Amino acid sequence: MDTRESVVTEVQNGIGWIKLNRPRALNSLNVDMVDTMNELLKQWKSDDRVSLICIYGEGEKGFCAGGDMRTLYDLKEKGNEAYANQFFSLEYGLDNAIHHYPKPVVVLMDGVVMGGGVGLSIGASHRIVTESSKWAMPEMNIGFFPDVGASYFLNRMPGLVGTYVALTASVIHATDVLYVGAADYYMESKDWPRLKESMMEKHWTPNAIETELDQLLESFRSPVSLPSSISSIQDKIDHHFRFETIEEIISSLQVSANQGDEWAGITMRTLLSKSPTSLKVTLRQIQKGKGLSLQACFDMEQNLALNFMKCHDFYEGVRSVLVDKDRSPKWSPTTLDEVTEQQVESFFKTV
Repeated sequence: MDTRESVVTEVQNGIGWIKLNRPRALNSLNVDMVDTMNELLKQWKSDDRVSLICIYGEGEKGFCAGGDMRTLYDLKEKGNEAYANQFFSLEYGLDNAIHHYPKPVVVLMDGVVMGGGVGLSIGASHRIVTESSKWAMPEMNIGFFPDVGASYFLNRMPGLVGTYVALTASVIHATDVLYVGAADYYMESKDWPRLKESMMEKHWTPNAIETELDQLLESFRSPVSLPSSISSIQDKIDHHFRFETIEEIISSLQVSANQGDEWAGITMRTLLSKSPTSLKVTLRQIQKGKGLSLQACFDMEQNLALNFMKCHDFYEGVRSVLVDKDRSPKWSPTTLDEVTEQQVESFFKTV
């Protein structure tokens, strides 16, 4: 192993270990990391030495904070089309492969799990959250859209929670991640070294792996102490986010806010702080994704991603969050009514 590598791997006792190793960047993904993992999963699929995969992140702060959007921003003036096409096709291909992988994939979702980190974990067979898990699809904060298969998996969350977390970019924690179906086990982070050691001590073979793996993970499962906050507002989410347009959603929230509903007021102001273009495109994306297969969702998102590379709000969003960090984006268009139907549909055209 070379611990200087951004992805550290080894095979031991039937386990293919993958460690994301950019802790200073919260293990955010670049082309080389995604390419490395793609090749590994292809090799290990038919490798008899590997019975299961385990993916985790180096450092205590995060599993993976997402894709390296700063690189796309920095390449804007030189032209980022080729890099963007390569990055998104590789990333979405990797995420899709994990959804369909023939061997168990265990993911430790400790700390920050956002964007591309969700893409790596959502399709895994055994997903573990901890007390420090911070899960989000935060793309609305940078004038982008929820990708990595979000058109598919957000539509499979309870009620309209997927639409809510997409449009608000809300950060949710372990009990909520379990509630929305994006994780399977809750474990205290302090128990990870022992679980890892227990996994490494065992010699894993294909025959009994499912039963033995489930039993081992169950033995490390901790009781969840807090109820899901999302479940407690499920009715409100379903009431306000059932509408076909962003304007109607905001209007509904406004009515409740005027009647003293603090949550509705906060949610309305959160939406109004986002890029009007991103809001409208994302709502349309989720609506289109309802009847699509996972592959069709990835295909749609590939076009969306490349079309967003031509969008002012993406670069302004990255500037405000990742470059200048002033959190004061100047969106253009500035209001929802300035974003036309024609503009929204243009994002879905094949590039």
